[in-house]
Amino acid sequence: MEQFEPDIVRGIELHRSIDEFTDRHPVVLKSKIRLRAKYRHFAPVIVDIFYDHFLARYWKNFHPRNLEEFTIASYAIIQSEWSILPAGVRQMLPYMIKQNWLLQYVELAGIERVLKGMAQRSRFDSKMDESIRELKQYYSEFRAEFEIFFPELEEHANQFLQ
Repeated sequence: MEQFEPDIVRGIELHRSIDEFTDRHPVVLKSKIRLRAKYRHFAPVIVDIFYDHFLARYWKNFHPRNLEEFTIASYAIIQSEWSILPAGVRQMLPYMIKQNWLLQYVELAGIERVLKGMAQRSRFDSKMDESIRELKQYYSEFRAEFEIFFPELEEHANQFLQ
């Protein structure tokens, strides 16, 4: 990671720490178990997308800036670092911005589109496109789990950054 400036290295380290915290969190594990029988090793990816939905849907509970403004600013920051982005991100980013993926996470239809796209890009029969059914069926359970998990994740991130 020597090729990156210190702030970017810190961001990568934070991202890794968040992934590690999330992977071993008991509430997240509960969400994954609900999906594991059908989706196997794709369950963690699906839960991440479901939790992204709850974050977007209830954004105002977590951040003072409105989600649309935040997504525009986020895309601008990512584009400003174009030279260090991996090739796959460079290829995907224009579609992400044009279709405003981050803002689309608010609605179930947006989550369904994301899951279908991921299923199409998977080399395996992931069935991720079918998982919108479980999100609808167990919406209150996934939401309750997210609401327990996310404040703990925020606290973890804040401690990491101090």
